[in-house]
Amino acid sequence: MLKSEIYLDYAANTPADPRVVETFAKSELNFYGNPNSKHRAGEKAKAEMAAVTARIAELLAVNSSEVIYTSGATESNNTAIKGIVCRMPKGSRVLTTPLEHSSVNACMDYLKKKGYEVLEVKVNRSGAVEIESLRELVNENTVLFAVSAIDSETGSIRNIDEIKLFLKDHPGCMLHVDATQAIGKIPFDFTDCDTVSLSAHKFFGINGSGLLIKKRHVKMEPLLNGGSSTTIFRSGTPTLALAASLGKALELAVLGLDERYTNVKELNRYLRDRLKELPEVLIISPEDAVPHIINLAVDGIRGVNMQKMLDERGIYVSVKSACADAGLPSKAVMAITGDRRISNSSFRVSMSYLTEKEELDELIKALGEIISAKKA
Repeated sequence: MLKSEIYLDYAANTPADPRVVETFAKSELNFYGNPNSKHRAGEKAKAEMAAVTARIAELLAVNSSEVIYTSGATESNNTAIKGIVCRMPKGSRVLTTPLEHSSVNACMDYLKKKGYEVLEVKVNRSGAVEIESLRELVNENTVLFAVSAIDSETGSIRNIDEIKLFLKDHPGCMLHVDATQAIGKIPFDFTDCDTVSLSAHKFFGINGSGLLIKKRHVKMEPLLNGGSSTTIFRSGTPTLALAASLGKALELAVLGLDERYTNVKELNRYLRDRLKELPEVLIISPEDAVPHIINLAVDGIRGVNMQKMLDERGIYVSVKSACADAGLPSKAVMAITGDRRISNSSFRVSMSYLTEKEELDELIKALGEIISAKKA
């Protein structure tokens, strides 16, 4: 990466760790047999696939049989949400929140068209789910609540433990957690989650690899049908090299979590302090948000225009999540601020342990120049 470029969009994508790429290459070269084949090369690949899966399961504290390989969180979310709901009677109730990824929102639109009832649970100004609102909406026909562990736009950490506790009294309602922004950033407990999605490219893995954790008691229809694989819930030739590289990225993320988190927390504090020099900049992310993500707004400058002006200076940020429609106001920011003007002006800065303070200084400098030019 050129030094003239400042990458502050780690919530959208992280560069693959060289050790992850090395693991991918070694696996691709050493295990060339199809794990489904019945010759020795195939059996060797199958045994390695089982070992990789066991290691991933160990890192996540789940059972190997609960690991489903996917192409990423979008496929994982679609597989879980559609797979659980579409086997239930039409008219069944599905719950979500206003702070979900576009892949979850698109699933909800799909379910509505199929005749299912979809309702949104309220969130508070910190992005936490209002349990009283959840209580009002859950009934005997509710089959699923889909919620993210961390909001990808504001970094707000959801009250998943509180949600789990509440849903224990409603065993008919499955809990799907989109943990895409959580894995590699904060500890995540898979206990009492029925399905969980994650994607390797958010924690320095390779694009195109993800997981769906499906607990053994969950009944679900597969999204993809076809030949044999590591599970009946996702057909296709097992991609051993991608699985191995995901396992390596996950290992590095889990084992280095505390050190990386401390580093990013210090960067977040530094950026918040520097932003005090620019009173025109509104910090939208709550103080207790995950430190990797900080959502900002400058009144009178649309987020898409701010992104473009920063891009011209070699500084890369996002407007909303990278997968969302950039032409519309941020639904997430609108939900927690109630202000359409702010939601139109919002943009996201996201950091990692690779971010340097000097890069944040350059961001502050650029924002100052943009604000001064607007005043002129």
